[in-house]
Amino acid sequence: MREHPNVLLVIADQLRADALGAYGNERVIAPNLARLGRDGVVFERALCASPLCVPSRGALMTGLLPSRTGAIDNAGELPASVPTFAHHLRAAGYRTVLTGKMHFVGPDQLHGFEERPMTDVYPAGLDWIPDWDLADDERLSWYHDLSSVLRAGPVRSTLQVDYDDETAFRARRAIVDSAREGDRPFLIVASFTHPHDPYEVPAAYWARYEGVSFDEADDRPADDPPTRRLRGMVDAERIPVSREQGALARRGYHAAISFVDDHLGTLLATIEEHGLADDTVVVVTSDHGDMLGDRGLWYKMAPFDGSIRVPLIVHAPARFSPRRVIDPVSLLDVLPTLVALAGVAAPGDSDGVSLAGALLGEPLPERDVPLEYLAEGVRAPQVTLVRGALKLVRSLGEPDLLFDLNADPGERVDLADDPSRAGEVEALRAEADTRWDLSALDRDVRASQARRRVVRRALSTGAVHAWDHPSPDDGASRYIRTGCDFWSTLERARRV
Repeated sequence: MREHPNVLLVIADQLRADALGAYGNERVIAPNLARLGRDGVVFERALCASPLCVPSRGALMTGLLPSRTGAIDNAGELPASVPTFAHHLRAAGYRTVLTGKMHFVGPDQLHGFEERPMTDVYPAGLDWIPDWDLADDERLSWYHDLSSVLRAGPVRSTLQVDYDDETAFRARRAIVDSAREGDRPFLIVASFTHPHDPYEVPAAYWARYEGVSFDEADDRPADDPPTRRLRGMVDAERIPVSREQGALARRGYHAAISFVDDHLGTLLATIEEHGLADDTVVVVTSDHGDMLGDRGLWYKMAPFDGSIRVPLIVHAPARFSPRRVIDPVSLLDVLPTLVALAGVAAPGDSDGVSLAGALLGEPLPERDVPLEYLAEGVRAPQVTLVRGALKLVRSLGEPDLLFDLNADPGERVDLADDPSRAGEVEALRAEADTRWDLSALDRDVRASQARRRVVRRALSTGAVHAWDHPSPDDGASRYIRTGCDFWSTLERARRV
Protein backbone atom coordinates (compact mmCIF):
# COMPACT_ATOMS: atom_id res chain seq x y z
CA MET A 1 0.00 0.00 0.00
CA ARG A 2 1.34 3.42 -0.95
CA GLU A 3 2.42 5.66 1.91
CA HIS A 4 0.81 8.58 0.11
CA PRO A 5 -2.32 7.44 -1.70
CA ASN A 6 -3.86 8.22 -5.02
CA VAL A 7 -6.84 10.57 -4.78
CA LEU A 8 -10.01 10.46 -6.86
CA LEU A 9 -12.09 13.54 -6.07
CA VAL A 10 -15.64 13.33 -7.46
CA ILE A 11 -17.69 16.53 -7.50
CA ALA A 12 -21.40 16.51 -8.31
CA ASP A 13 -22.77 19.97 -9.07
CA GLN A 14 -25.50 21.38 -6.82
CA LEU A 15 -25.89 18.22 -4.73
CA ARG A 16 -27.41 18.82 -1.29
CA ALA A 17 -26.35 16.39 1.40
CA ASP A 18 -29.77 15.09 2.41
CA ALA A 19 -30.44 13.91 -1.15
CA LEU A 20 -28.14 10.91 -0.55
CA GLY A 21 -28.75 7.67 1.27
CA ALA A 22 -25.77 8.29 3.53
CA TYR A 23 -27.65 11.31 4.88
CA GLY A 24 -31.02 9.62 5.32
CA ASN A 25 -32.67 9.73 1.89
CA GLU A 26 -34.31 6.35 1.38
CA ARG A 27 -35.76 7.11 -2.06
CA VAL A 28 -32.63 7.90 -4.06
CA ILE A 29 -31.35 5.05 -6.24
CA ALA A 30 -27.59 5.46 -5.98
CA PRO A 31 -25.95 2.19 -4.90
CA ASN A 32 -22.37 3.31 -5.51
CA LEU A 33 -22.74 6.44 -3.41
CA ALA A 34 -24.49 4.32 -0.78
CA ARG A 35 -21.57 1.90 -0.67
CA LEU A 36 -19.08 4.72 -0.23
CA GLY A 37 -21.14 6.10 2.63
CA ARG A 38 -21.54 2.70 4.27
CA ASP A 39 -17.84 1.83 4.11
CA GLY A 40 -16.36 5.31 4.38
CA VAL A 41 -16.09 8.33 6.65
CA VAL A 42 -19.22 10.50 6.38
CA PHE A 43 -19.04 14.12 7.49
CA GLU A 44 -22.63 14.79 8.51
CA ARG A 45 -22.50 18.59 8.42
CA ALA A 46 -20.13 19.72 5.67
CA LEU A 47 -20.73 23.29 4.47
CA CYS A 48 -19.56 25.06 1.35
CA ALA A 49 -17.68 28.36 1.72
CA SER A 50 -20.06 30.19 -0.63
CA PRO A 51 -23.27 28.84 -2.20
CA LEU A 52 -22.34 29.59 -5.82
CA CYS A 53 -20.16 27.74 -8.30
CA VAL A 54 -17.03 29.86 -8.86
CA PRO A 55 -16.51 31.12 -5.30
CA SER A 56 -17.23 27.71 -3.81
CA ARG A 57 -14.88 25.87 -6.15
CA GLY A 58 -12.17 28.46 -5.67
CA ALA A 59 -12.45 28.07 -1.90
CA LEU A 60 -12.44 24.27 -2.23
CA MET A 61 -9.24 24.37 -4.24
CA THR A 62 -7.36 27.03 -2.27
CA GLY A 63 -8.62 26.65 1.30
CA LEU A 64 -9.26 30.41 1.29
CA LEU A 65 -12.50 32.34 1.60
CA PRO A 66 -13.63 34.05 -1.63
CA SER A 67 -12.90 37.55 -0.32
CA ARG A 68 -9.23 36.56 0.06
CA THR A 69 -8.76 35.47 -3.56
CA GLY A 70 -11.14 37.69 -5.56
CA ALA A 71 -13.10 34.70 -6.89
CA ILE A 72 -16.24 36.18 -5.35
CA ASP A 73 -18.90 35.49 -8.00
CA ASN A 74 -19.34 33.61 -11.27
CA ALA A 75 -17.12 36.11 -13.08
CA GLY A 76 -14.50 36.23 -10.33
CA GLU A 77 -10.95 35.40 -11.41
CA LEU A 78 -8.86 33.10 -9.24
CA PRO A 79 -5.31 34.51 -9.47
CA ALA A 80 -2.76 32.16 -11.05
CA SER A 81 -0.34 32.81 -8.17
CA VAL A 82 -2.67 31.44 -5.47
CA PRO A 83 -1.70 27.83 -4.67
CA THR A 84 -4.39 25.16 -5.00
CA PHE A 85 -4.36 21.58 -3.80
CA ALA A 86 -3.37 20.66 -7.37
CA HIS A 87 -0.24 22.81 -7.05
CA HIS A 88 0.67 21.25 -3.70
CA LEU A 89 0.18 17.66 -4.82
CA ARG A 90 1.86 18.21 -8.17
CA ALA A 91 4.90 19.68 -6.41
CA ALA A 92 4.92 16.54 -4.24
CA GLY A 93 5.19 14.34 -7.33
CA TYR A 94 1.52 13.61 -8.04
CA ARG A 95 0.11 13.39 -11.55
CA THR A 96 -2.72 15.95 -11.45
CA VAL A 97 -5.63 15.61 -13.89
CA LEU A 98 -8.88 17.57 -14.13
CA THR A 99 -11.81 16.21 -16.10
CA GLY A 100 -15.12 18.06 -16.20
CA LYS A 101 -16.33 21.34 -14.80
CA MET A 102 -14.35 23.65 -12.55
CA HIS A 103 -15.47 27.03 -13.90
CA PHE A 104 -12.14 28.80 -13.63
CA VAL A 105 -12.46 32.41 -14.75
CA GLY A 106 -9.45 34.03 -16.41
CA PRO A 107 -6.54 33.02 -18.64
CA ASP A 108 -5.21 30.36 -16.24
CA GLN A 109 -7.41 27.33 -16.90
CA LEU A 110 -5.18 24.80 -15.11
CA HIS A 111 -4.38 26.20 -11.64
CA GLY A 112 -1.89 23.46 -10.89
CA PHE A 113 -3.38 20.64 -12.95
CA GLU A 114 -0.84 19.03 -15.24
CA GLU A 115 -3.50 17.70 -17.59
CA ARG A 116 -6.96 18.86 -18.53
CA PRO A 117 -8.06 16.69 -21.46
CA MET A 118 -11.42 18.42 -22.07
CA THR A 119 -12.90 21.87 -22.01
CA ASP A 120 -15.15 23.38 -19.37
CA VAL A 121 -18.90 23.49 -19.76
CA TYR A 122 -19.07 27.18 -18.79
CA PRO A 123 -17.23 30.24 -20.14
CA ALA A 124 -13.93 31.40 -18.70
CA GLY A 125 -14.65 35.07 -19.42
CA LEU A 126 -16.19 37.91 -17.45
CA ASP A 127 -19.67 37.14 -18.76
CA TRP A 128 -21.60 36.98 -15.48
CA ILE A 129 -20.59 40.01 -13.40
CA PRO A 130 -23.21 41.02 -10.80
CA ASP A 131 -24.10 44.68 -10.39
CA TRP A 132 -24.96 45.77 -6.86
CA ASP A 133 -25.89 49.23 -8.14
CA LEU A 134 -28.97 47.91 -9.94
CA ALA A 135 -32.41 48.60 -8.54
CA ASP A 136 -33.92 45.70 -6.61
CA ASP A 137 -36.38 44.94 -9.41
CA GLU A 138 -33.79 44.97 -12.22
CA ARG A 139 -32.66 41.61 -13.60
CA LEU A 140 -29.61 40.82 -15.73
CA SER A 141 -30.14 38.65 -18.82
CA TRP A 142 -28.20 35.69 -17.45
CA TYR A 143 -30.04 35.43 -14.13
CA HIS A 144 -31.63 32.11 -13.27
CA ASP A 145 -35.39 32.14 -13.32
CA LEU A 146 -37.83 29.38 -12.44
CA SER A 147 -38.26 28.23 -16.04
CA SER A 148 -35.63 25.60 -15.28
CA VAL A 149 -37.99 24.06 -12.74
CA LEU A 150 -40.84 23.95 -15.24
CA ARG A 151 -38.66 22.12 -17.81
CA ALA A 152 -38.15 19.06 -15.62
CA GLY A 153 -38.75 15.77 -17.39
CA PRO A 154 -37.25 13.04 -19.58
CA VAL A 155 -35.17 13.98 -22.64
CA ARG A 156 -33.07 12.20 -25.23
CA SER A 157 -30.04 14.39 -24.73
CA THR A 158 -28.90 17.69 -23.26
CA LEU A 159 -25.67 19.65 -23.13
CA GLN A 160 -25.18 18.51 -19.52
CA VAL A 161 -25.74 14.82 -20.32
CA ASP A 162 -23.21 14.98 -23.16
CA TYR A 163 -20.73 16.77 -20.94
CA ASP A 164 -20.95 14.32 -18.06
CA ASP A 165 -20.60 11.36 -20.41
CA GLU A 166 -17.35 12.91 -21.62
CA THR A 167 -16.23 13.72 -18.08
CA ALA A 168 -16.59 10.09 -17.01
CA PHE A 169 -14.83 8.82 -20.14
CA ARG A 170 -11.85 11.15 -19.68
CA ALA A 171 -11.59 10.34 -15.96
CA ARG A 172 -11.64 6.62 -16.65
CA ARG A 173 -8.92 7.08 -19.28
CA ALA A 174 -6.80 9.01 -16.77
CA ILE A 175 -7.14 6.17 -14.23
CA VAL A 176 -6.11 3.58 -16.82
CA ASP A 177 -3.17 5.68 -18.02
CA SER A 178 -1.99 6.21 -14.43
CA ALA A 179 -2.24 2.49 -13.71
CA ARG A 180 -0.24 1.73 -16.84
CA GLU A 181 2.53 4.18 -16.00
CA GLY A 182 2.46 3.38 -12.27
CA ASP A 183 5.40 5.54 -11.27
CA ARG A 184 3.55 8.43 -9.64
CA PRO A 185 0.50 8.69 -7.41
CA PHE A 186 -2.40 10.50 -9.02
CA LEU A 187 -4.89 13.20 -8.18
CA ILE A 188 -7.81 12.90 -10.57
CA VAL A 189 -10.76 15.25 -10.26
CA ALA A 190 -13.95 14.13 -12.02
CA SER A 191 -16.40 17.02 -11.82
CA PHE A 192 -19.92 16.40 -13.12
CA THR A 193 -22.60 18.98 -13.97
CA HIS A 194 -25.53 16.94 -12.62
CA PRO A 195 -27.76 17.12 -10.62
CA HIS A 196 -27.69 20.87 -11.44
CA ASP A 197 -30.98 22.08 -12.91
CA PRO A 198 -32.88 22.10 -15.29
CA TYR A 199 -33.66 18.61 -13.89
CA GLU A 200 -33.82 17.00 -17.33
CA VAL A 201 -32.47 13.45 -17.63
CA PRO A 202 -32.49 10.56 -20.12
CA ALA A 203 -35.79 8.71 -20.06
CA ALA A 204 -34.30 5.55 -18.55
CA TYR A 205 -33.26 7.48 -15.42
CA TRP A 206 -36.59 9.26 -15.21
CA ALA A 207 -38.35 5.89 -15.34
CA ARG A 208 -36.42 4.59 -12.31
CA TYR A 209 -38.58 6.83 -10.11
CA GLU A 210 -41.96 5.92 -11.53
CA GLY A 211 -44.50 5.86 -8.69
CA VAL A 212 -42.18 7.54 -6.14
CA SER A 213 -43.68 10.57 -4.40
CA PHE A 214 -41.71 13.82 -4.22
CA ASP A 215 -44.45 16.06 -2.88
CA GLU A 216 -42.86 16.82 0.47
CA ALA A 217 -41.18 20.24 0.36
CA ASP A 218 -42.30 22.96 2.75
CA ASP A 219 -42.65 25.49 -0.06
CA ARG A 220 -44.27 28.26 1.98
CA PRO A 221 -42.23 31.40 1.24
CA ALA A 222 -40.54 32.70 4.36
CA ASP A 223 -40.53 36.43 5.08
CA ASP A 224 -36.85 37.04 5.78
CA PRO A 225 -34.75 39.38 3.58
CA PRO A 226 -32.59 36.66 1.93
CA THR A 227 -35.69 34.70 0.90
CA ARG A 228 -37.47 37.78 -0.45
CA ARG A 229 -34.42 38.84 -2.47
CA LEU A 230 -33.83 35.42 -3.99
CA ARG A 231 -37.48 34.95 -4.89
CA GLY A 232 -37.34 38.30 -6.65
CA MET A 233 -34.17 37.36 -8.48
CA VAL A 234 -35.60 34.13 -9.90
CA ASP A 235 -38.83 35.91 -10.87
CA ALA A 236 -40.91 33.75 -8.54
CA GLU A 237 -44.03 35.91 -8.65
CA ARG A 238 -44.15 35.90 -12.47
CA ILE A 239 -43.32 32.18 -12.76
CA PRO A 240 -45.27 30.32 -10.09
CA VAL A 241 -44.32 26.70 -9.44
CA SER A 242 -47.21 24.40 -8.55
CA ARG A 243 -46.72 21.57 -6.06
CA GLU A 244 -47.02 19.12 -8.96
CA GLN A 245 -44.31 20.92 -10.93
CA GLY A 246 -42.09 21.05 -7.86
CA ALA A 247 -42.50 17.32 -7.35
CA LEU A 248 -41.54 16.65 -10.98
CA ALA A 249 -38.42 18.78 -10.57
CA ARG A 250 -37.42 16.85 -7.45
CA ARG A 251 -37.98 13.61 -9.37
CA GLY A 252 -35.65 14.86 -12.11
CA TYR A 253 -33.09 15.88 -9.47
CA HIS A 254 -33.06 12.40 -7.96
CA ALA A 255 -32.86 10.83 -11.42
CA ALA A 256 -29.83 13.02 -12.16
CA ILE A 257 -28.16 11.73 -8.99
CA SER A 258 -28.70 8.19 -10.30
CA PHE A 259 -27.07 9.27 -13.57
CA VAL A 260 -23.98 10.52 -11.71
CA ASP A 261 -23.98 7.40 -9.55
CA ASP A 262 -23.75 5.16 -12.62
CA HIS A 263 -20.74 7.13 -13.86
CA LEU A 264 -19.18 6.93 -10.39
CA GLY A 265 -19.68 3.16 -10.50
CA THR A 266 -17.69 2.99 -13.73
CA LEU A 267 -14.80 4.90 -12.15
CA LEU A 268 -14.81 2.73 -9.03
CA ALA A 269 -14.86 -0.43 -11.14
CA THR A 270 -11.90 0.85 -13.15
CA ILE A 271 -9.93 1.48 -9.97
CA GLU A 272 -10.69 -2.02 -8.74
CA GLU A 273 -9.96 -3.69 -12.09
CA HIS A 274 -6.48 -2.17 -12.13
CA GLY A 275 -5.63 -3.16 -8.55
CA LEU A 276 -5.68 0.41 -7.23
CA ALA A 277 -8.43 0.16 -4.61
CA ASP A 278 -6.18 -0.11 -1.55
CA ASP A 279 -3.98 2.72 -2.83
CA THR A 280 -6.76 5.18 -3.67
CA VAL A 281 -8.74 7.55 -1.46
CA VAL A 282 -12.09 8.41 -3.04
CA VAL A 283 -13.63 11.72 -1.96
CA VAL A 284 -17.17 12.71 -2.95
CA THR A 285 -18.56 16.19 -2.47
CA SER A 286 -20.36 19.07 -4.18
CA ASP A 287 -19.88 22.81 -4.60
CA HIS A 288 -23.23 23.69 -2.98
CA GLY A 289 -26.75 22.37 -2.57
CA ASP A 290 -30.18 23.14 -4.02
CA MET A 291 -33.16 24.48 -2.09
CA LEU A 292 -35.50 22.26 -4.18
CA GLY A 293 -38.57 24.32 -3.30
CA ASP A 294 -37.94 24.62 0.45
CA ARG A 295 -39.28 27.96 1.80
CA GLY A 296 -40.33 28.81 -1.79
CA LEU A 297 -36.71 28.83 -3.04
CA TRP A 298 -34.88 26.91 -5.75
CA TYR A 299 -31.25 26.48 -6.75
CA LYS A 300 -28.44 27.83 -4.55
CA MET A 301 -27.34 31.33 -3.38
CA ALA A 302 -29.19 31.06 -0.04
CA PRO A 303 -27.64 30.88 3.46
CA PHE A 304 -30.01 28.05 4.42
CA ASP A 305 -28.90 24.45 4.83
CA GLY A 306 -30.52 23.14 1.64
CA SER A 307 -28.21 25.49 -0.24
CA ILE A 308 -25.01 25.35 1.83
CA ARG A 309 -24.87 21.80 3.25
CA VAL A 310 -23.09 19.36 0.94
CA PRO A 311 -22.05 15.72 1.11
CA LEU A 312 -18.48 14.97 2.11
CA ILE A 313 -17.60 11.29 2.05
CA VAL A 314 -14.06 9.90 2.22
CA HIS A 315 -13.75 6.25 1.21
CA ALA A 316 -10.56 4.30 1.81
CA PRO A 317 -11.44 1.20 3.87
CA ALA A 318 -7.84 -0.01 3.87
CA ARG A 319 -6.85 3.20 5.68
CA PHE A 320 -9.90 4.57 7.49
CA SER A 321 -12.60 2.64 9.35
CA PRO A 322 -16.21 3.59 8.61
CA ARG A 323 -17.46 6.34 10.91
CA ARG A 324 -19.61 9.43 11.03
CA VAL A 325 -18.31 12.86 12.06
CA ILE A 326 -21.02 15.12 13.48
CA ASP A 327 -19.00 18.34 13.91
CA PRO A 328 -19.52 21.05 11.27
CA VAL A 329 -16.73 21.10 8.70
CA SER A 330 -16.09 23.14 5.57
CA LEU A 331 -15.02 22.66 1.98
CA LEU A 332 -12.19 24.99 3.04
CA ASP A 333 -10.85 21.89 4.84
CA VAL A 334 -10.34 19.90 1.64
CA LEU A 335 -6.99 21.46 0.71
CA PRO A 336 -5.40 20.97 4.17
CA THR A 337 -6.72 17.40 4.23
CA LEU A 338 -5.44 16.40 0.78
CA VAL A 339 -2.09 18.03 1.49
CA ALA A 340 -1.81 16.04 4.72
CA LEU A 341 -2.62 12.77 2.95
CA ALA A 342 0.09 13.57 0.39
CA GLY A 343 2.64 14.12 3.15
CA VAL A 344 3.08 17.82 2.41
CA ALA A 345 3.36 20.53 5.03
CA ALA A 346 0.07 22.41 5.33
CA PRO A 347 0.04 26.06 4.27
CA GLY A 348 -0.07 28.39 7.23
CA ASP A 349 -2.64 30.81 5.86
CA SER A 350 -5.55 28.44 5.18
CA ASP A 351 -9.05 29.29 6.38
CA GLY A 352 -9.66 25.55 6.76
CA VAL A 353 -8.23 22.79 8.94
CA SER A 354 -7.01 19.31 8.10
CA LEU A 355 -9.53 16.53 8.60
CA ALA A 356 -6.83 13.85 8.43
CA GLY A 357 -7.08 13.24 12.18
CA ALA A 358 -10.87 13.00 12.03
CA LEU A 359 -10.54 10.32 9.35
CA LEU A 360 -8.72 8.25 11.97
CA GLY A 361 -11.29 8.96 14.68
CA GLU A 362 -9.56 11.86 16.42
CA PRO A 363 -11.79 14.68 17.71
CA LEU A 364 -11.92 17.91 15.75
CA PRO A 365 -11.01 21.15 17.52
CA GLU A 366 -13.90 23.43 18.39
CA ARG A 367 -14.24 26.23 15.84
CA ASP A 368 -16.69 28.35 13.89
CA VAL A 369 -17.31 27.63 10.21
CA PRO A 370 -17.44 30.79 8.04
CA LEU A 371 -19.28 31.38 4.75
CA GLU A 372 -19.47 34.38 2.43
CA TYR A 373 -21.90 35.35 -0.30
CA LEU A 374 -20.82 38.28 -2.48
CA ALA A 375 -22.60 37.69 -5.77
CA GLU A 376 -26.01 38.13 -7.43
CA GLY A 377 -29.11 37.97 -5.27
CA VAL A 378 -27.73 40.36 -2.65
CA ARG A 379 -26.94 44.07 -2.78
CA ALA A 380 -24.30 44.02 -0.03
CA PRO A 381 -22.05 41.43 1.64
CA GLN A 382 -23.80 38.52 3.32
CA VAL A 383 -21.76 36.38 5.71
CA THR A 384 -22.67 33.35 7.79
CA LEU A 385 -21.06 31.91 10.89
CA VAL A 386 -21.88 28.40 12.11
CA ARG A 387 -21.09 27.36 15.68
CA GLY A 388 -22.36 23.86 16.40
CA ALA A 389 -26.11 23.92 15.76
CA LEU A 390 -26.28 27.73 15.71
CA LYS A 391 -26.14 29.75 12.51
CA LEU A 392 -25.76 33.53 12.38
CA VAL A 393 -26.55 35.24 9.05
CA ARG A 394 -25.40 38.86 8.69
CA SER A 395 -26.07 41.19 5.78
CA LEU A 396 -24.78 44.75 5.72
CA GLY A 397 -27.60 47.13 6.55
CA GLU A 398 -30.06 44.44 7.64
CA PRO A 399 -30.99 42.78 10.94
CA ASP A 400 -29.08 39.63 11.86
CA LEU A 401 -30.74 36.22 11.64
CA LEU A 402 -30.03 33.41 14.12
CA PHE A 403 -31.24 29.83 13.75
CA ASP A 404 -30.88 26.80 15.98
CA LEU A 405 -30.70 23.85 13.58
CA ASN A 406 -31.28 21.26 16.30
CA ALA A 407 -34.61 22.75 17.38
CA ASP A 408 -35.57 24.24 14.02
CA PRO A 409 -34.09 22.31 11.06
CA GLY A 410 -36.33 24.20 8.62
CA GLU A 411 -34.82 27.53 9.77
CA ARG A 412 -38.19 29.19 10.24
CA VAL A 413 -37.70 30.69 13.72
CA ASP A 414 -35.35 33.68 13.93
CA LEU A 415 -33.82 33.83 17.42
CA ALA A 416 -31.71 36.96 16.95
CA ASP A 417 -34.00 39.02 19.22
CA ASP A 418 -34.85 36.23 21.65
CA PRO A 419 -33.76 37.44 25.13
CA SER A 420 -33.02 33.89 26.22
CA ARG A 421 -30.39 33.58 23.46
CA ALA A 422 -28.84 37.03 23.93
CA GLY A 423 -25.50 35.69 25.15
CA GLU A 424 -25.09 33.34 22.23
CA VAL A 425 -26.10 36.03 19.76
CA GLU A 426 -23.62 38.53 21.14
CA ALA A 427 -20.80 36.00 21.13
CA LEU A 428 -21.43 35.15 17.48
CA ARG A 429 -21.75 38.82 16.56
CA ALA A 430 -18.45 39.58 18.23
CA GLU A 431 -16.75 36.77 16.31
CA ALA A 432 -18.28 37.97 13.04
CA ASP A 433 -17.05 41.51 13.74
CA THR A 434 -13.56 40.12 14.29
CA ARG A 435 -13.62 38.22 11.00
CA TRP A 436 -15.27 40.73 8.68
CA ASP A 437 -15.44 44.49 8.15
CA LEU A 438 -18.63 44.45 6.11
CA SER A 439 -18.44 48.10 5.07
CA ALA A 440 -14.91 47.67 3.72
CA LEU A 441 -15.90 44.40 2.05
CA ASP A 442 -18.85 46.16 0.41
CA ARG A 443 -16.52 48.81 -1.05
CA ASP A 444 -14.10 46.16 -2.28
CA VAL A 445 -16.79 44.10 -4.01
CA ARG A 446 -18.36 47.11 -5.75
CA ALA A 447 -14.92 48.26 -6.92
CA SER A 448 -14.19 44.78 -8.27
CA GLN A 449 -17.47 44.70 -10.18
CA ALA A 450 -16.78 48.11 -11.72
CA ARG A 451 -13.22 47.20 -12.77
CA ARG A 452 -14.32 43.96 -14.37
CA ARG A 453 -17.13 45.65 -16.29
CA VAL A 454 -14.54 47.93 -17.91
CA VAL A 455 -12.37 44.94 -18.87
CA ARG A 456 -15.36 42.97 -20.17
CA ARG A 457 -16.46 45.81 -22.43
CA ALA A 458 -12.96 46.19 -23.81
CA LEU A 459 -12.36 42.48 -24.40
CA SER A 460 -15.68 42.08 -26.21
CA THR A 461 -14.79 44.89 -28.64
CA GLY A 462 -12.86 44.11 -31.83
CA ALA A 463 -11.03 40.78 -32.10
CA VAL A 464 -12.15 38.53 -29.23
CA HIS A 465 -9.54 36.20 -27.70
CA ALA A 466 -11.40 33.94 -25.31
CA TRP A 467 -9.80 32.38 -22.25
CA ASP A 468 -11.88 29.21 -22.64
CA HIS A 469 -9.83 26.03 -22.25
CA PRO A 470 -9.19 24.39 -25.64
CA SER A 471 -10.92 21.14 -26.43
CA PRO A 472 -9.44 18.18 -28.32
CA ASP A 473 -12.70 17.78 -30.24
CA ASP A 474 -15.72 19.99 -30.90
CA GLY A 475 -16.33 20.93 -27.27
CA ALA A 476 -15.71 24.57 -28.09
CA SER A 477 -18.89 24.58 -30.16
CA ARG A 478 -20.95 22.23 -27.97
CA TYR A 479 -20.61 23.90 -24.58
CA ILE A 480 -21.17 27.45 -23.31
CA ARG A 481 -18.38 29.76 -24.45
CA THR A 482 -17.37 33.33 -23.74
CA GLY A 483 -19.87 35.72 -25.31
CA CYS A 484 -22.47 33.01 -26.00
CA ASP A 485 -26.06 33.35 -24.91
CA PHE A 486 -26.56 30.90 -22.06
CA TRP A 487 -30.16 29.93 -22.79
CA SER A 488 -29.90 29.49 -26.57
CA THR A 489 -26.79 27.32 -26.18
CA LEU A 490 -28.62 25.03 -23.78
CA GLU A 491 -31.58 24.82 -26.15
CA ARG A 492 -29.41 23.94 -29.15
CA ALA A 493 -28.13 20.80 -27.41
CA ARG A 494 -31.53 19.66 -26.11
CA ARG A 495 -33.53 16.84 -27.70
CA VAL A 496 -36.84 15.75 -26.20
